[in-house]
Amino acid sequence: MVEKLHEYQGPIGILHTWRDSLRDKWEGWKEKRPRTLLELLQSLGLAESPENQKEDECPPEVDMEQYSHIFRKKTRSELVRISAAVMGIEFSYAAETAFVSPTLLNIGVDHQHMSLVWAVSPCIGFFVTPILGSLSDRCKLPLGRRRPFLIMLACGVFLGLILVPNGKLLGHWVEGDLGPGNNFWAIFFTVLGTVLLDFDADACQSPARAYLLDICVPEDHAKGLSTFTIMAGLGGCIGYLLGGIDWDSLKFGELMGGHVRAVFTLVTFLFIGCVTYTISSFKEMPLKLLQSNQTRILITAADEDIDVENKLTEYAPKSYGTLKDEVNENEIENNEPRLIPEHATFGHYLKTIIVMPKSIKLLCLTNLFCWMAHVCYSLYFTDYVGEAVFGGDPTALVGTEKKILYEQGVRFGSVGMAMYSLSCACYSSVIERLIKRFGAKRVYVGGLLFYSTGMFLMAITRHKFSVIFFSWAAGVMYSTMFTMPYLLIAHYHSTNTFADNVCGQEPDDQIRGLGTDVAVVSSMVFVAQFILSMCMGTIVSISGTTSAVVYTASFLAFCASIVASQIVYLDL
Repeated sequence: MVEKLHEYQGPIGILHTWRDSLRDKWEGWKEKRPRTLLELLQSLGLAESPENQKEDECPPEVDMEQYSHIFRKKTRSELVRISAAVMGIEFSYAAETAFVSPTLLNIGVDHQHMSLVWAVSPCIGFFVTPILGSLSDRCKLPLGRRRPFLIMLACGVFLGLILVPNGKLLGHWVEGDLGPGNNFWAIFFTVLGTVLLDFDADACQSPARAYLLDICVPEDHAKGLSTFTIMAGLGGCIGYLLGGIDWDSLKFGELMGGHVRAVFTLVTFLFIGCVTYTISSFKEMPLKLLQSNQTRILITAADEDIDVENKLTEYAPKSYGTLKDEVNENEIENNEPRLIPEHATFGHYLKTIIVMPKSIKLLCLTNLFCWMAHVCYSLYFTDYVGEAVFGGDPTALVGTEKKILYEQGVRFGSVGMAMYSLSCACYSSVIERLIKRFGAKRVYVGGLLFYSTGMFLMAITRHKFSVIFFSWAAGVMYSTMFTMPYLLIAHYHSTNTFADNVCGQEPDDQIRGLGTDVAVVSSMVFVAQFILSMCMGTIVSISGTTSAVVYTASFLAFCASIVASQIVYLDL
């Protein structure tokens, strides 16, 4: 029929038909397109829409067998798969911390301006990461709440891994001049890659960690977080060892175009594999199902029916959010604790970023000092070893003794950082038992004091042996700050207890999302990077030695231990 009509109309008539069809589609799109930020978020499934609210009033029965894994304990191998993403993140983080500073120095960025480069990502991350956490808590996509953000941020890491080692080449290609000249584009692409890699590698950890806590029962949280940290330590260890190999002397390094490109190429493929392994592991339960507690849904497991409604009542508040209010006595008698109300809006979660209990504030402050101490070590360590320990000079001409010594120091520093990552993995394997035996407070404070002492002794001795030996102290603190804050957050949410009322909020409005709290505490890394990027260059210039960064790390870790002694530990 349509073909006969086209034959009757001829070519001109067909064009008019297509034109009218396109015009109708354009007009329809203009009517339905999102006109505000809220409508855009609703169209992406990141905010509640009126249509979704009507659908949720009468939720249909759903086959929950595909989500049965959420309600059982996980094996160690399953936890390893869930945590594989952080291993990939640490691969990229190892390449960043070991080679970004030397790369920036090599293309003509001095210490003062290099510190400003490190300040860009924290400025973005401090404001964006908590918002992403809140959006994650409200995400209604079928894929789940955490994995969409994990995939999005992983794409940013991938772009950073491509740009950092190839920034100089891309810059020369844009300029059309492979010889000496203006390095503007080379610096631009390298700095852009640095910002993408730095921000996304740090921000990516929040959805990865929230994903772990969401799909594990509370009894697995400590074991899961320790596994998460072990995988992070192993990833960092392998990443730094890759950086310690002299790829320039191997055919692969020659094929890739040098040492740095060889390392980043390997890291890129490892990162893609690890993230893919995690996001394909377990399905998340969509937020609509978590809210649909009005319908009794049954699944079959181990030849018996499990009442998922009761399971949702028991576990959903611990991942979806927490109402810190007085539980009604009738609810206790009926064994029906309250779930998060469906009117919990994105605005509620944004408010909790600013208005928070004292317990979360103390965790944030402790994590801030911890990250400042760790950033001093991680971002400036290879430069410290190359200059202060080996006596090299990053600005010396290629082939000179000073330049050779500096490059040897950078590679040796990568080995030291591999030792710190290895100690992180080793310590993480026993931290759960240490917590059970000595209590969370002693483990938290003790780990920070151990790092403070190790950095102080490293700065005093300034020897190759101390670089390797005292790097193990950095692994202990990294494991501590990677595990303890999030174990406490999960414990606060699982018990619905924050030990303090939020000032200025009515009890019924005290809605806290797990993803939001994880993101807020994690965002302290950006504050730490920003503060240090603003002052570390000045500190090194005034002191006249890069040893100042190690002394600063020791002092900041000591401050963190003082604040950690005031944290609310409840019964941990």
